Amino acid sequence: MQPSRDISRLIEIMAALRDPNGGCPWDLEQDFSTIRHYTIEEAYEVADAIERQDFHDLREELGDLLLQPVFHAQMAKEAGHFDIGDVIYAITEKLIRRHPHVFGDISADDAAGAQVNWEAIKAQERAAKAARRGDVVTSAIDDVPQVLPALARAEKLTKKAAKIGFDWPDFGAVLAKVEEEASEVAEAYRNGDNKAVHEEIGDLLFAVANLARHAGVDAEAALRDANAKFTRRFHYVEARSREEGIEPAEAGLDRLDRYWNEIRAADKAVKT
Repeated sequence: MQPSRDISRLIEIMAALRDPNGGCPWDLEQDFSTIRHYTIEEAYEVADAIERQDFHDLREELGDLLLQPVFHAQMAKEAGHFDIGDVIYAITEKLIRRHPHVFGDISADDAAGAQVNWEAIKAQERAAKAARRGDVVTSAIDDVPQVLPALARAEKLTKKAAKIGFDWPDFGAVLAKVEEEASEVAEAYRNGDNKAVHEEIGDLLFAVANLARHAGVDAEAALRDANAKFTRRFHYVEARSREEGIEPAEAGLDRLDRYWNEIRAADKAVKT
């Protein structure tokens, strides 16, 4: 078996790995549930390569991600559900259906017009899916996946709700809500009510995700960037401590704060 640029070779390799006669024992043990988390991880690794602008890694990570639908489709074929051809047919049919301004006779002069068409078609699809499941009424938020990261899901839920008019009027109103939720966290903490603290912190995070949406900021990306900034600054703090001959765990908060303020000041100087 030789590598190839043709996706049919990837499908053949996956089938060989799952072949009970001579296949890979690990691949044969897998099912949809056991590889589900790999599918999610590979998507995050693609995103990481993009953020780092590492196109060598991106090529490799896209390959790892591409393997996932091929793996799932092979297992589905073995169970008699569908095969990779059905998957490809479904997505090509969906793309054609959702782009009548490209493949049909509906016009869209700009991205906003294309988005209007897209949303109208998606609403029809939601209704059809609900009918297939036997649901009587469809919800505007039914198609927000449960498995999304919580912050990203909160942002998407509020975005979907806003499309039917259920939304704060402006950024200031959402900011006031964030401040209100922060006060409620403080009150619950003062009262020693751990269950209420849990709930109120959840409400605060939800409000912050909504605030990000109103500001046109991707909340998940903003938090990832904040995590990266904290990581870089914390590494600096550790390095500075060791430069002075002290292990970070023994440096004490005052000294660590001094190092932290050094890197913060340096970051601000770069920005100006």
